[in-house]
Amino acid sequence: MTILQETIRPRSSAQSREWKAIVILILLIPVLWSPPFLFRFFLYQPFNIPSGSMAPTLMVGDYVFAAKYAYGYGHYSFPFAQSWISGRVFAAEPEHGDIVVFRTAKDSSVDYVKRVVGLPGDRIQMRQGQLILNDRPVTRVALEYGLACGVDGGVKVKRWRETLPSGASYVTYDCIDNGFLDNTNVFTVPPGNFFALGDNRDNSTDSRMMSTFGFVPMDNLVGKVTRIFWSLDEDGEPHMERLGKVE
Repeated sequence: MTILQETIRPRSSAQSREWKAIVILILLIPVLWSPPFLFRFFLYQPFNIPSGSMAPTLMVGDYVFAAKYAYGYGHYSFPFAQSWISGRVFAAEPEHGDIVVFRTAKDSSVDYVKRVVGLPGDRIQMRQGQLILNDRPVTRVALEYGLACGVDGGVKVKRWRETLPSGASYVTYDCIDNGFLDNTNVFTVPPGNFFALGDNRDNSTDSRMMSTFGFVPMDNLVGKVTRIFWSLDEDGEPHMERLGKVE
């Protein structure tokens, strides 16, 4: 983990950097106003799903759009962003249940996609595989068993319909009883951060793993996942029934 330290720069150096930024922006005006650029870099950015950590909501082979304007624009909104970009413009917080693309404080080189279950001040805990939000168990209803989680032999796994107090409702997988992350300490989300979980609870590296993932800074948000626009199955064939909005 890189620790950023504040430094005092000479005034002339700061002015020079500001002028360089202005010149670059002026030169980029024709490109910035082109329709493809506006769509991808200011409105929606496409991502493909490489793992099953968000199954069954998002599956390997899905291609999704992330709305970049949903939470404002920051350092990770643009591939060409420079170090002088800090904070977010038009900043807005995600809501409980939003599926978001972001970078972690532990590894800022990788885009992750998870579900927001905790906002600043919230207390989060897992007890026997059930999500506890602010000391109250989140409502969940058992569904028919399904096949998932990468288990061998077609072993059936538990599925739950989980509903947050915000009204967000989605399906989660529970692959292993009393799994490694099914029982945790209480995590209190600090200001300016959120707590993220994968829907495939026993096969997701997420905020429950404080040493390698932890709380996610709001400034590391890239966008809100809104729609699956394309999907391929294991044989590379179109999976048309998966196209549409995501929960």
